[in-house]
Amino acid sequence: MPFAYYQRLTRAQQRVYRQSDEVTVIPLPGARDLRPLVDSLADLLMREDRLAAQAMADRLLAGITASLGVPPLRAQVLAVRPSRHWGELHGLYTPGEHGRPSRVTVWMRTAQRRQVVKFRTFLRTLLHELCHHLDYELLRLPDSFHTEGFYKRESSLLRQLLGEGLAGEVSRDA
Repeated sequence: MPFAYYQRLTRAQQRVYRQSDEVTVIPLPGARDLRPLVDSLADLLMREDRLAAQAMADRLLAGITASLGVPPLRAQVLAVRPSRHWGELHGLYTPGEHGRPSRVTVWMRTAQRRQVVKFRTFLRTLLHELCHHLDYELLRLPDSFHTEGFYKRESSLLRQLLGEGLAGEVSRDA
């Protein structure tokens, strides 16, 4: 069942939305080999070492993109989430242009209390922004919509990296 904004999309966008919704899993070869990076990232976040967490997030993203055979992207870890009347910004995907690589920006502290975010939330946000990159580079979609399939892909990557398995999920060849 499409999200409410589906009706406001053009027919072409609705077609892309449906394509995105069909893909529920991104199998990650070598996910087990990336778990030490995930563990290190958790430790660095807990120690509140922003620059080291950024370097480790970079290494994790490099490992994932290399494993999937897509162009690399860079991580940028900033301190406090920006907030306005609409809420807090957790992450941002910026496509590469003019020879610069794509970038994932995530924030390590909440806006109101300025507390370090829980690691699982941080990792999920990092993977969420990575999924936008994968929509363009792996699935070759002309746009990246928040569909049920998109969120399932994000969850599938999270479970693989945390060693929680993929029971019950179905993938479609991209």
